[in-house]
Amino acid sequence: MSVQAAMATTIIHRAYRLTLDPTPQQARKLSQWAGAARAMYNHAIAAKQASHRRWLQEVAFATYEQELTEEQARKSIKVPIPTAYGFNAWLTETRNTHHDAAEKGLLLPGRDGREHDPWMHEVNRSALVSAMRHADDAWTNWIDSLTGTRAGRKIGYPRFKKRGVARDSFTITHDRKSLGIRLATTRRLRIPTFGEIRIHDHANRLHRKLHTGTVEVTSVTVSRHGPRWYASLTVEETIPTPRLSKRKRAAGVIGVDLGVKVAAALSNGELVPNPRFKASHAKKLARLQKALTKSQKGSRNRAQIVQKIGRLTHLEARQREGHAHNVANRLVHTWAIIGIEDLNVAGMTRSSRGTIEKPGKNVRAKAGLNRSILDVAPAQIRHLLDYKTAWSGTQLVVIDRWAPTSKKCSTCGAVKAKLTLAERTFECEACGLVLDRDINAARNIAALAAVAPSTEETQNARRAAPRKPVSSTVKQRTAMKREDPPGSSPPSNGRTFHTVLVQVI
Repeated sequence: MSVQAAMATTIIHRAYRLTLDPTPQQARKLSQWAGAARAMYNHAIAAKQASHRRWLQEVAFATYEQELTEEQARKSIKVPIPTAYGFNAWLTETRNTHHDAAEKGLLLPGRDGREHDPWMHEVNRSALVSAMRHADDAWTNWIDSLTGTRAGRKIGYPRFKKRGVARDSFTITHDRKSLGIRLATTRRLRIPTFGEIRIHDHANRLHRKLHTGTVEVTSVTVSRHGPRWYASLTVEETIPTPRLSKRKRAAGVIGVDLGVKVAAALSNGELVPNPRFKASHAKKLARLQKALTKSQKGSRNRAQIVQKIGRLTHLEARQREGHAHNVANRLVHTWAIIGIEDLNVAGMTRSSRGTIEKPGKNVRAKAGLNRSILDVAPAQIRHLLDYKTAWSGTQLVVIDRWAPTSKKCSTCGAVKAKLTLAERTFECEACGLVLDRDINAARNIAALAAVAPSTEETQNARRAAPRKPVSSTVKQRTAMKREDPPGSSPPSNGRTFHTVLVQVI
């Protein structure tokens, strides 16, 4: 390959999700492997928690006996936390013990005091090691969130995975020395140690890319969602360097305003209808949940109702995901620049029930609004646009959540002092513009997105320098979508306000 040809390609990480069609025997085996991965995860978490309790005891002893301050004791006392690498010897010895017991037809004692058939030697070692690595990630995320080095919501103390509650899944990394993970045909997937398993549909596109050598499999994650088993193949794919087509350059900029009445309003005047998947399944789901409350725990009827609820919620999730993909694909494949607001979905859908001392108002109405917002899946659409634009050469411009896109007139620029959610039509008192409020907001978003690539924008929508973040010990209120009247300034709560986050490929 020439140097020019090598520069014309880019390596990306991508996942291909395949719907599996296992036999009843294979489905039981998949459940057993997922249970083995869950057991290894719980074993690693238990060891980490034991080390952490020991460290807390030694810190308390040093504080009481050695007359050290708690801060000095925490810095001086070190208790190593076991990692997945430290379990290698134990895992090898345990697998050998299970293998010898299986050959001799012996039973092994379990934690519950009863004897069980040996099972660990039948599971791929990579699935067990990956589960321990996931435990390492959970512990690291908790530590980083506790110390403030991890952004986002606070991560809780790592807990055990409970059967029937945690999602059944296991991960196997690709072994390049052997055949490893591969597609035997376009309809069959080969998993190391497990064997071949049938694919529900087909994998023609992935099979063709594997044959040409543009895709290399790195791992596979098998998981159960509702009644279905899925295999998500993580690959390294070589694609041509993204470039804008003439059709995209001619289309220019599009502004997207996500909402509830309509799923999305585009700056060209188009309204994407809201499918309202949750409302379409609400009656049937309520009937099943009512039957569930009347069923007897442990009965076969209750288990069948739980399966029906799982199928229905899984269908709803797949429909919502498919709609989000359709919206994102159409935007990415049509326009050169996409403008979208930086919505704080977690803050917008926070409950309003309040506390006992200060109870909230209109809690039922706010709960219904929260369900409607989540039914549109704005965060999922934003996530899809993030990586789809990077693959296609389209530019994604994220507009600051503090920009008054709904209150500002898209024609003359006048900003209203107040605009309630009940007002679905924007009427400008300055120039007389009468327009749907969502389309008006989309036009303002498109105008901001058009300015961002060609000018050096500041960090703030009001063209002010970013504020310095306050200490992590100060309790802050999470920012939500807010539009201030003209002449006002953002609240000085120590947050950094970003106007435009531009991703240029």
